[in-house]
Amino acid sequence: MPENYTEDYLLDKKVKIFQPTDGYRASSDAVLLSAMVSSVKSGARIIDIGSGTGAISLCLAQRLQNLSPHIEGVELQPELVTLANMSARADNFEFVHFHQADIRQKINLPGLSPCSFDIAVSNPPYSEHDMPSPNASKAAAHNHHDFDLVQWLNFCLKMLKPFGRLYLVHRAENLPQICAALQNKAGAQTILPIYSKTSQTAKRIIVSAQKDSKAPCRILPAFVTHNHDGKYTEAAEKVLRQGLSFEDILRI
Repeated sequence: MPENYTEDYLLDKKVKIFQPTDGYRASSDAVLLSAMVSSVKSGARIIDIGSGTGAISLCLAQRLQNLSPHIEGVELQPELVTLANMSARADNFEFVHFHQADIRQKINLPGLSPCSFDIAVSNPPYSEHDMPSPNASKAAAHNHHDFDLVQWLNFCLKMLKPFGRLYLVHRAENLPQICAALQNKAGAQTILPIYSKTSQTAKRIIVSAQKDSKAPCRILPAFVTHNHDGKYTEAAEKVLRQGLSFEDILRI
């Protein structure tokens, strides 16, 4: 069991999460990504690829628990897997489980078979070129190691059933690479640009796509997280604190 960790909360204390004191810790990206997942059917199977401390899965579990989903997280770092499973137990999410696995290798874990999930969610490492953090946990979470973004997305698609849905959050500057990687593999792409403030450029994007679909791409209206006084916008309050989905507030 990790020795140094903190007890934190998400969604205005609706979700408890344990995280390393000095290591990879979830950001608002995870909460925003979880809010993008929509039109979930009862009993849906969801996989969280590169699950970290479990924030995406835990937020999904809070919102979708009445639909009895089955949520599985896959994470490379064993200490983060331990903390994520501790969080799931603390939140009484018996349908959420996290597994230690390296997606660069063939995964031989029960229930984690290719083409078996309705939904895949992921917050992939952002770059293979950034200066790595001196903290090993943060470096592993933020920098690609012998497995680039295209390979990551291919793995996500491999785990989905035909016409399953992929959701990911990433840097806005990498949108061309994401679209190129999904071309002829997943259509019906929906792109949500995330702005910190209206006067700034988008730093993040949330992209969803449907495996095997040929439907065209849509770009949604900008989502702004902060007013100029630094406080959350009304829409961001609804997502980041009240736990509403973008489907609820944007009617997407």
